[in-house]
Amino acid sequence: MKSLIKVLAFFGLGSLMSACSAQADNQVSPHDPVMAKEGDTFYLYSTGPGITFYMSEDLENWRRGGRVFPGEPDWARDVAPEFNGHLWAPDIVERDGTWYLYYSVSAFGRNTSGIGVTTNTTLDPNHPDYEWVDQGIVVQSVPYRDMWNAIDPAVAFEEDGTPWMTFGSFWGGMKLVKLDDNMIDLAEPQEWHTIAKRERSILIDDAQAGPAEIEGPFIYQKGDYYYLFISIGLCCRGEDSTYRMKVGRSQDIRGPYLDRDGVDMNQEGGTLVLGPNDEYYGVGHNSAYTFDGVDYLVFHAYEAADNGRQKLKIAEMQWQDGWPVVDESVLSEYFSELHED
Repeated sequence: MKSLIKVLAFFGLGSLMSACSAQADNQVSPHDPVMAKEGDTFYLYSTGPGITFYMSEDLENWRRGGRVFPGEPDWARDVAPEFNGHLWAPDIVERDGTWYLYYSVSAFGRNTSGIGVTTNTTLDPNHPDYEWVDQGIVVQSVPYRDMWNAIDPAVAFEEDGTPWMTFGSFWGGMKLVKLDDNMIDLAEPQEWHTIAKRERSILIDDAQAGPAEIEGPFIYQKGDYYYLFISIGLCCRGEDSTYRMKVGRSQDIRGPYLDRDGVDMNQEGGTLVLGPNDEYYGVGHNSAYTFDGVDYLVFHAYEAADNGRQKLKIAEMQWQDGWPVVDESVLSEYFSELHED
């Protein structure tokens, strides 16, 4: 695909390239998408100013919903002075009639970061009770104090309803911490686990991200197993992106999470779910759900035909021998359509 684009440009076939761009521009372009369903409506939340969100009834046709925060959390700049107004990598879960939207603030490539949570009783912005109420910070990472990064939160529940939050990017890998029943505070006494990581040299400055390219954890339960999805490689770099998704599983939410070959994800294990191809430079930062009896993988992909801009992808997950399988054809077959009205 890269070669085709260069040939088209060289011979001046601008009309064909413009047509491709027009189709690309009409798609939803989220980073780090997560999803929820309330009533007959799907809600998609994304990294962006104030957390951007979209709404759909069929997972293909979407309309803008606006933003969760009209401004920014009161505590954001105290935790991350270089915070640029974009709230990163949200997660959305419901418990006992309340929606909890977790999000992170950070400076790019640094672990001056924090995870917060805001709550609402409905996701419908037209409902009279619609109001996001920020509950403040859940956990914070500080350079030279913490060898982990408090971004990319995702919350999962044990069978007995105990909530756990996994998070992390680069540094010492993916962390798992038990939450209090109120879904806002850490449970006491605190219980922490490292559930996936990649090699990092001890010679790298502790305040630097380093080459341990792992982030975006998401735990999804299916049958007797908890499945840990991660993204490895580099995001957000256009044609230089190397994002790809891997998975491991465990019968205990605490781990250890092993891949299909039995390799621990704390030892760089992970079975490939989906990787880049000539049409998409990188695919990753996924979430996973079951809606109306169908299992879905939701992620973003960097499209070569649109200069590496991220695009929404939603794929049905199939299962083979207890492992999730996603057909690569989804990259060329699923296209969202964004309606501006």
